[in-house]
Amino acid sequence: MDIVEVEGEAGPERAAGPEGEAVESADVRAVPAGEWEREPHPSDSLRTFGAVVQALREHAGLSRVDLGTRVRYSKHTVESVELGRRMPDQAFVERAEEALGNTGALRRAARHLTRGEAGFAAWFRRWARLEREAVSLSTYECRLVPGLLQSEAYARAVFDNSIPLLTDEQAQERVTARMERQTIMRERPTVPFGFIVEESVLRRGLGGARVQATMLDHVLELTAPRNVTVQVVPLELEFHGCLDGPVQLVETSEGRRLGYSEGQQNGRLISDVKEVSLLCRRYDTLRSQALNPRESRDLLERLRGEL
Repeated sequence: MDIVEVEGEAGPERAAGPEGEAVESADVRAVPAGEWEREPHPSDSLRTFGAVVQALREHAGLSRVDLGTRVRYSKHTVESVELGRRMPDQAFVERAEEALGNTGALRRAARHLTRGEAGFAAWFRRWARLEREAVSLSTYECRLVPGLLQSEAYARAVFDNSIPLLTDEQAQERVTARMERQTIMRERPTVPFGFIVEESVLRRGLGGARVQATMLDHVLELTAPRNVTVQVVPLELEFHGCLDGPVQLVETSEGRRLGYSEGQQNGRLISDVKEVSLLCRRYDTLRSQALNPRESRDLLERLRGEL
């Protein structure tokens, strides 16, 4: 079973609505700034929730005007929610639930809503948010340098290799998002960040020698603080604990552990206790098999010196 985040639940008081229309409600809580603004990057969960609202509305024989009257929002707001262009607030969800059969479907679906974020793949957005709140983060990567350790030039080389090709604007958007994502390590100096990376990844030369050099410099810089460690899995290794592929693990402030696994055009957030426990055992095994942090930094410096 996957875990998702719950967005803010405050709703608008009587005031101008998202499109300037009057919101006919005097008994709900004040909305935070921007809560009902148009979503700049509609997420898959918003589109799915909106499709469910539309299907239930049509099944009930109601027009958007009819539903708007019952939930005390304009037909334009109803339309925006149905098209996935707006994050519904708690008041909308509760009133729509009551107006459309009170099955519990909308309340349950609303718990899985997430906003879209520019520069992140749809399947990665929830994990990116968990990263920002984690009390510890562990990453094993065997395909490329982990995103949190990539230099700007290396990240650009990664996106330049995208198939189908990205436009310059799309590539820049993704590079910017990746660089901004790295600020969590600088802003959270007491949170442990652990990385295990295959030596073959560090030797690959993606983007050429100059890009490879800046990447190694960047990795050495980011892993210098005491809370950030990098361990390299040497080319020659008789035993290997993570042959099933890359994995990421976080621990939440509540002490819960969650995992993330990514493949071709998809990613999976893992919350099942037994499955996460297995991933933790595999990660811990590989950590004991990899070079220790001091040996790993020595290898990184040697590789840098060879360029």
